[in-house]
Amino acid sequence: MSELPKADQCKPSDGFFRVAAVTPVIRVADCKTNGQAVLELVRKCVEENVGAALFPELCLTGYTCGDLFHDRTLLKGAEEELEWLLKETAGLSLVFIVGVPVSLGASLYNCAAVCCEGRLLGLTAKRFLPNYSEFYEQRWFTPAPEQPLSVTFAGQQTLLGSGMIYACKEIPELKIGVELCEDLWVPVPPSIAMAQAGATLLLNASASDEVIGKAEYRKDLVKGQSARLYCTYVYANAGEGESTTDMVFAGHDLIAENGSVLVSSKLFEPGIFTADTDLERLLQERRRATTWLDSLRPAVTVPFSFSYTFDRSGLQRRFPRTPFVPENTSDLADRCDRIFALQANGLKTRLKHTGIRRAVVGISGGLDSTLALLVIVRAFDLLGLPHSGIYAISMPGFGTTSRTKNNAEGLSRALGVTFREISIHAAVSQHFSDIGHEESVQDITYENSQARERTQILMDIANQEGGLVVGTGDLSELALGWATYNGDHMSMYGVNASIPKTLVRHLVRYAAQAFGGEISRILLDVLDTPVSPELLPPKDGKIAQKTEEVVGPYELHDYFLYYILRFGFSPAKIYRMAVDTFRGVYSPKIIFRWLKNFYQRFFRQQFKRSCLPDTPKVGTVTLSPRGDWRMPSDASARLWMEELEQIESPRP
Repeated sequence: MSELPKADQCKPSDGFFRVAAVTPVIRVADCKTNGQAVLELVRKCVEENVGAALFPELCLTGYTCGDLFHDRTLLKGAEEELEWLLKETAGLSLVFIVGVPVSLGASLYNCAAVCCEGRLLGLTAKRFLPNYSEFYEQRWFTPAPEQPLSVTFAGQQTLLGSGMIYACKEIPELKIGVELCEDLWVPVPPSIAMAQAGATLLLNASASDEVIGKAEYRKDLVKGQSARLYCTYVYANAGEGESTTDMVFAGHDLIAENGSVLVSSKLFEPGIFTADTDLERLLQERRRATTWLDSLRPAVTVPFSFSYTFDRSGLQRRFPRTPFVPENTSDLADRCDRIFALQANGLKTRLKHTGIRRAVVGISGGLDSTLALLVIVRAFDLLGLPHSGIYAISMPGFGTTSRTKNNAEGLSRALGVTFREISIHAAVSQHFSDIGHEESVQDITYENSQARERTQILMDIANQEGGLVVGTGDLSELALGWATYNGDHMSMYGVNASIPKTLVRHLVRYAAQAFGGEISRILLDVLDTPVSPELLPPKDGKIAQKTEEVVGPYELHDYFLYYILRFGFSPAKIYRMAVDTFRGVYSPKIIFRWLKNFYQRFFRQQFKRSCLPDTPKVGTVTLSPRGDWRMPSDASARLWMEELEQIESPRP
């Protein structure tokens, strides 16, 4: 076996790419000073492993030159400075975009020069869209030509136009669209067409003056545009040095990816602002949006090559250990309340539709059944039904401990539901006798017989009482197949099936804070209890069968689950991400072991997910066979396992 690649080695397929929004300090009409400032910042960007750097609109001259834009000396000075910049950056592996005025015959264009390793890839000209007169520079500049023109500028032959896509040969995911300022302020932003033509990285070179409240509005615009276009949107704004005759420019730079703001600079603080974007993730989002593919538009594509290599050792991006759980505690409380509402309203609708006024749930004293009971109580409250119509059934078996048994009963009575205890010892022992299974043989038959007996009891009580059996299994268990087929796998409505285990914990903790008193005490003890199906006899009165010792830590599995189902990332990429995320918590060897286990179980256990009961979807990841996950039960895991084999023999 080959040695595992180090976590700081990032393959091109990982999709990470570092971008920068850069605001230099300039002097109006001093092209040489401005060119030198740009060069120094470009060199710093290369030192910081930036792949694409965006500078503000017209930053080689200054945006506020006014009627000096009609002066030939200024225009010539800007062109010569760009030519000098291209020569000085010929050996630098970086795409940088710098604003420059371009004169062509009787026309003058406001352009963004796209430069890479000494080459002028193109000149993207500002469009000045019809019926929008906000942009003062229409006094001097001509709108971009309808079709790109072949021009000679700064000593090189290139294209001048708008809407062009700059496509990197070495990084297929990298397709750059460039716009100048107006994109965010017009009814139909030009970036829409560029994104539909394949651009994943949209760069907006701007000179937007600052007034009270505009920064927040600008931030919302950038965030929203990145979300609707499934793109990374970089916005570089003019700042210090622009004329303050009538306006002030604060250099507000922004980087957003698919609705998340990665960088928002402080006002009046020029410099380099970087972020690591995941281009592969963006493409996966677009692939899921099937209507996106139907609307792809052709565009003039400018292919280019450059020798950029992403150094993962300095990866700025961090991935949360629990991606299903908001990191912001205030957001978490709101999220928990909404999830409870979704679960409860799903059950409420099912009960109302069927006319059923009773619910039956198996209560074990564990996390999942506790959450299910809390959801049922909330649904009954929404319907105005008495809690006595909820039948919480405790079914102690060979592995039940007094701790979980007492918590199940205590919580049921504190919530005012109907509690019943039905031992399964005799029934399961009789079943063992009927099928000729020795009770001393504690194998899979020994365990699953108990789970199926409990399900039979719940179903039969539901028939007796005219009730509906509510399932308790969660998303993490379904992903791993950690459920007994036609045992706890089955119910009449499953309220937890799209809730991962890490989120279950937070929901129960949220409920503990909301209830207080005795209910809170019990819920907190449930949270402190090891996760277990309690199918094997306890040792010294304590739980002997701990799930995470058998299938692995749920925080790892939920991490794997999120990035596999949500984005379709490869095993190697997920492994490298996990090593970064759980550094100091789990060793690479442990992470690899459980990742391999996850893939094995995930593929083998799909047959259980192909026949799940109805369940409300509460998040973007679900395994319902009728919803967002449709997978054949006999799909081969060979390709995924082979990729894992290539990274085997991890370090301790």
